[in-house]
Amino acid sequence: MPFRVELLVSLKVGLLDPQGQAIEGALPALGWDNVGAVTVGKYVRLDIEAESEDAARRQVTQMAERFLTNPVIEDYRILEVFGPSENGSAEIDGSNGDATG
Repeated sequence: MPFRVELLVSLKVGLLDPQGQAIEGALPALGWDNVGAVTVGKYVRLDIEAESEDAARRQVTQMAERFLTNPVIEDYRILEVFGPSENGSAEIDGSNGDATG
């Protein structure tokens, strides 16, 4: 069965985030002075063929721990697992999800 898995990778708490600091520093100049603690991470979406949702989660966990993250400086979280019965969201169509075409 096809599953679409969404993964969020972020720097561990307490590590310097130069991208986040640059964004946070620029926002007040653009009129948004009410924003703080900006961090930048990676969003990874994977389409996986697996026997079950649990099997897909296990596989993504292994990928995250062995390849998709640097465990010394990064944490990860599985955001969502969509299966074939969830409104077609696990359709593997190769599109980038852009609604504009």
